[in-house]
Amino acid sequence: MTSHSSRGASVSLHDLSFQYGRAGLFSRRPAPRILHDIDLLVPAGQTVGLVGESGSGKSTIAKLMLGLLAPTQGRALLDGQPLTALSARARARRIQMVFQDPYSSLNPRRTINEILTAPLRVHGIGDAATRAASVRRMMDAVGLVPAFASRYPRELSGGQRQRVAIARALMLEPQLVICDEPTSALDVSVQAQILNLLMELQRERGLGYLFISHNLAVVQHIADEIVVLQGGRVVERGPAEQVYFDPRHPYTQQLIGATLAVPELQEMAA
Repeated sequence: MTSHSSRGASVSLHDLSFQYGRAGLFSRRPAPRILHDIDLLVPAGQTVGLVGESGSGKSTIAKLMLGLLAPTQGRALLDGQPLTALSARARARRIQMVFQDPYSSLNPRRTINEILTAPLRVHGIGDAATRAASVRRMMDAVGLVPAFASRYPRELSGGQRQRVAIARALMLEPQLVICDEPTSALDVSVQAQILNLLMELQRERGLGYLFISHNLAVVQHIADEIVVLQGGRVVERGPAEQVYFDPRHPYTQQLIGATLAVPELQEMAA
C-alpha cells in the first residue's frame, strides 16, 4: 500500500511475552500471560495492521511499543535500543498515538491552537513565532482551515477532531504512529477520508504505522502486512491482500465473516 523508505525499522518486538503479575506471598499462582512469544516489526514507511477481538492483547502491544510497559520476556526495541531504557520524553519524540475517540482524547477546554502547540511547548521546541508557524503548516497538512485554530473540539465534527488528533501526534515529527481504531468512532462516510489522509501523510513523511483494529476490511485497505492476534498469540500474518482474500487460520476466516466492509473503501479499491 505504501512506498518503502530507506530508513531502518522503527519498532520491533522479539520473542516477547507479558503478564501483569507474578506469584507472591498471598498468591501461589502467577497471573496468566497476556502475550505469548510475539515477534512484530514495524518498518519505517510501512503499515502493519494488528487485528483481533477485544481482549486479544492488541492494547497491551500498544503499551509495550510506547514503552509504558516492560516485557516479562523478550525485547521491545526502538531502532535497536530497549524502549524502556529511553526517557518518556525521548520516546514521545519518536513514537506517538492516535486514539479511537477523538473527542475524549482532546482537552475540551483548550482551543485547537493550544492543543497543537502543547507538544512543542512541553518539549521546549522553538519560540512563539516558530510554534505558530508549525501549527499552521500542520493544520494545512491534515486539511484543516486556519480559522479552526481558535475553535474548541466541541465545535468540530468527528472527522475534523480526528484530523486534529492526527496533527497533534505529528507535531513532534515521530518515526512511528500507533493508530488505535482511529476510524471506528467516525461515520462511515468519513472513514475513507481519514484513511486516505493517513496514507498521504505516510508517503510524505516516511512514517511507520501500527494500525490496530478489529475490522479486517479497513486494515486491508491501509496495511502492507496484517498480523492476526488471538488470545495473546499471533495465529496468522502475511501481506495484507493475502491474509484478507486467502485467510488460512479459522480465526481469521471468522473475523472476515463478521466484518462489514466500508462501501467507500470498496469503491476506492475498484
